[in-house]
Amino acid sequence: MTAAPAPGLHSDLPGRIMAREMAEQPAVLRRILDDGAASIRQVAREIAARAPRFVLLTARGSSDNAALYAKYLLEIRLGLPCGLASMSTTTAYGARPHLTDVLVITVSQSRGSPDLVASTRAAREAGAITLAVTNNPDSALAGVSEYHVDIMAGPERALPATKTYTASLLALYLFTEGLRDGDGAAARVLPDLADRLLARQDEVRALAARYRFAERMVITSRGYGYPTAKEAALKLMETSYIPALSYSGADLLHGPLAMVDNVSPVIAVVTDGKGGEALQPVLDRLRGRGADLFVVGPRSRVERASAGFVMPTEGVAEEVQPVLEIIPLQLLAYEVTIARGQDPDAPRALAKVTETH
Repeated sequence: MTAAPAPGLHSDLPGRIMAREMAEQPAVLRRILDDGAASIRQVAREIAARAPRFVLLTARGSSDNAALYAKYLLEIRLGLPCGLASMSTTTAYGARPHLTDVLVITVSQSRGSPDLVASTRAAREAGAITLAVTNNPDSALAGVSEYHVDIMAGPERALPATKTYTASLLALYLFTEGLRDGDGAAARVLPDLADRLLARQDEVRALAARYRFAERMVITSRGYGYPTAKEAALKLMETSYIPALSYSGADLLHGPLAMVDNVSPVIAVVTDGKGGEALQPVLDRLRGRGADLFVVGPRSRVERASAGFVMPTEGVAEEVQPVLEIIPLQLLAYEVTIARGQDPDAPRALAKVTETH
């Protein structure tokens, strides 16, 4: 299938770099499946043979949202308890936890900031099995890790991560499947469906006009969709500067629901499966409050919302839907930013590689 043309690629409009990199995603997904899956499976088998008892996931920014997706995968698919690391306990406080038989997975879209490298090195010295999932096999992070998975996304120049995010999700899915000796066949549908989603740019642009003047947004989901909600909020904030608050649907009901009204848009990411079913009571409460509800999900859920984007989820396993769900939300962030007269390629005050210590 021919890739969809990148929005703005052949123009002088701002955002052409982000547009090009969003359009590369189907090709990146195919590359991982065709050229990277075997090596990911081999790494997974070697680690599985060491029988880790616990997993710690370490990341920042978009990679942190990818790590959260891996947490859902590992806990649901393998029953393996997971936690998200607090790097400052090691880098700022000098703590040295006992990590024998613990798998520490560090996710970074590029070379990794100093705290990622330092915490990974400290984890390895503390007896952990360390795995770096990066877009740069020659990075310092890959160098200090015992194992490495290359997400094979190619150089990413736009400040908002797009293709490296979906590539990280797919690599983490294949790694998790490798741990359980699965073949990852559910991911084979992703590249073609990603092509189809990117071809619906005009549909997203029409939806974006609705949110051009939004002063804030709330984004919610449950289960596998929750990392997508967090990533969508990050994309909107870093490109359009709209304050976007992301909540698990369960957490939204425990207080933040009070701020929802008919002015501030609410985006609900509804996976087709158990996560979407768990979110249904939240959708009912939002409609009851008269919320301006935008749903990304199956047609049956979109039809009952104020607006929405129908996802091609029929026959797609719930655990791989997040690779697709984020694509229309990347496009939405792009289109809202362009409509507001800003450049999504170069958000103010940001650098491509943020170095934290």
